[in-house]
Amino acid sequence: MSWKNKTNDDATVLVVDDAIENIMIIEALLEQEYCIFSAENGQRAIDICLSSPPPDLVLLDVVMPGLSGFDVCRRLKSDPRSAKIPVIFVTSNSDKEAEVQGFKEGAVDFIPKPIDNNVLKARVNTHINLSKAERLLEIKVQQRTEALVQTQSEVLYALGRAGEYKDNETGAHVHRMSRYANIIASKVIQNKEWLESLLIAAPLHDIGKIGIPDAIMLKEGPLDANEWEVMKTHPQVGDEIIGNQNHSGVMLLAKEIAYGHHEKWDGSGYPLGLIGEDIPFSARVVALADVFDALTSERPYKEAWSVEKAVSCIDESFGQHFDPGLTKPFHEALPEMLVVKEAFRDGRD
Repeated sequence: MSWKNKTNDDATVLVVDDAIENIMIIEALLEQEYCIFSAENGQRAIDICLSSPPPDLVLLDVVMPGLSGFDVCRRLKSDPRSAKIPVIFVTSNSDKEAEVQGFKEGAVDFIPKPIDNNVLKARVNTHINLSKAERLLEIKVQQRTEALVQTQSEVLYALGRAGEYKDNETGAHVHRMSRYANIIASKVIQNKEWLESLLIAAPLHDIGKIGIPDAIMLKEGPLDANEWEVMKTHPQVGDEIIGNQNHSGVMLLAKEIAYGHHEKWDGSGYPLGLIGEDIPFSARVVALADVFDALTSERPYKEAWSVEKAVSCIDESFGQHFDPGLTKPFHEALPEMLVVKEAFRDGRD
C-alpha cells in the first residue's frame, strides 16, 4: 500500500524494526484497521516521517544497527515537522532504565516483546485517537483565534472610523494609512506578528478626535491659537480612551500610536516634544504613512498632491519631522503603497 491510499478515515502506522519477521507479525495484527508501512533502519524511518503526509503513529524498535530507536525518536522530536507524531517503543529491551530513557526521548508508550496482541491493538488505537483529538482541538483553537483576530480588527477599524467621523477624512483613509504603515515597517522589521498588530492598531491613531468639540472639528476656516491648543490635546484623549488596562500587543501599539504619532524627530511635535528614538517606532511609521496619505488625498479644503510632489516634500522632512532611518524603507515601500492607494481610492470604502 502506498501513501496516496491514505484517506481521512485510514490512520497510518509506521513499523520500524531491523527484523523483517517482527514487522510481519505487527502488520498481520494491525492491517485490518490501519495502513501499515515499514522501515528496516532508523534513517529510513526518519525519511518517511518527514514525508507528506507523515504517519499517524510510529512503532519503533530500540536496538537496531546504525541509529538506535532512541536516536530516531530524539531526531523526530527535535524536528517541528515530525515532533507531534506519537512514538511507541516496541522492544525486547524491557528493563526499567530503557523504559525511562524512552519516555525521556519523547515516546508516548513502551510495549515489551513478546507482544501481547490485545495490548498492542488497544494502545495503538488509544494513541491514534488521542493524536487525532489533539489535532482537531488545534484546528478549532486556530479557527477560533482567527475569528477573534478578525473581530478585533473590525472593531478597531470601526473605532478608528469614529475618530475620523467629524474630520474631513474617509474610511478609505484609514485603510490606506494602516496599510502604508505596515508596508513601510515591513522593510525594517520581519516579525509578522508585530506587523499584523501594527496593521490592526494603526486605525486608532486619531481616536482622540472623538473628544474634540464639534465647533473646532467642523470649523471651515483656520483654527485660532486657542482652538489649535485644544486640537493638540487629541493624542492625550486617545491615550485615555484606550486606557491603562493590561492590554494585548495590539492595544499597546494602539496606545503608542495614538499618543505619539504627532511627535517629530527633531522634538518640535506634540504632546510631549519627544526627540528621535524616544518616539516609539510604531508612532514614527504611522506619522509618515499618515502624512503621505494626507498629502496625496483630495479634501474639501485642498487638492490632492501628486505622488512626486508629496515624496519630494517628505524627503525634505526626514531628520526634522520624520525619522531619517525611514528614508530608504519609505522609498522601497512606495511601489506597494501605490497599489494600495489605487485599491482604496476615496469613495470605495
